[in-house]
Amino acid sequence: MSAPIRLVVGLGNPGREYERTRHNAGFWWLDELARELGASFAKESKFHGDVAKAGSVWLLKPLTFMNRSGQSVGALAKFYQITPEEILVAHDEMDLPPGGLKMKTGGAAGSNGVKDIVSHLGTRDFWRMRIGIGHPRDMAAKLGGDMSRAEVVDYVLHRPDKADEREIEDAMRRASDVWPLIAKGDMEAAMLKLHTKPPKLEQAEQRKQEKKEPK
Repeated sequence: MSAPIRLVVGLGNPGREYERTRHNAGFWWLDELARELGASFAKESKFHGDVAKAGSVWLLKPLTFMNRSGQSVGALAKFYQITPEEILVAHDEMDLPPGGLKMKTGGAAGSNGVKDIVSHLGTRDFWRMRIGIGHPRDMAAKLGGDMSRAEVVDYVLHRPDKADEREIEDAMRRASDVWPLIAKGDMEAAMLKLHTKPPKLEQAEQRKQEKKEPK
């Protein structure tokens, strides 16, 4: 058993224009988790974010914009003496397909928000909930070309299409279903459930792989 989780952070950008974008997947899930737990968010300027409390667990949506998420996480964790091992950060992950979910502790991350949290906490040893949003290179493959950096940014800062949105929302429901295990620190059981691919997602990945294989 790991330490029980005392702080759940969802990463995203503040503002209505970003609400349902791929990059705000962490915000999406935290809003759903708050509803499940009957918690309400309120703006807390000293923590630079929207904060809710559900029993002994704090929920935090940094309002500093993604690249400065660590400022918010560091402030709340320090104030309430929450250790990195007691923190779960939910964020979008381009290297997982829409509907994919992975949970891990430590390790490298391409997310600038996660990098800033590492900088403020001084360690990578916190939990991460990686929510798959798909990679723009897959879209480029469909269109028959490569995507520039500007187009990658455009991809993450726009709303997914209806099919991808449904897959992402389904993943979030699965993440909420295992929350009781996560909350008490039974990460092994939680990861076993999360990392077991639903049949629909597994079939989609198999079809994708078959298309890549030479005839």
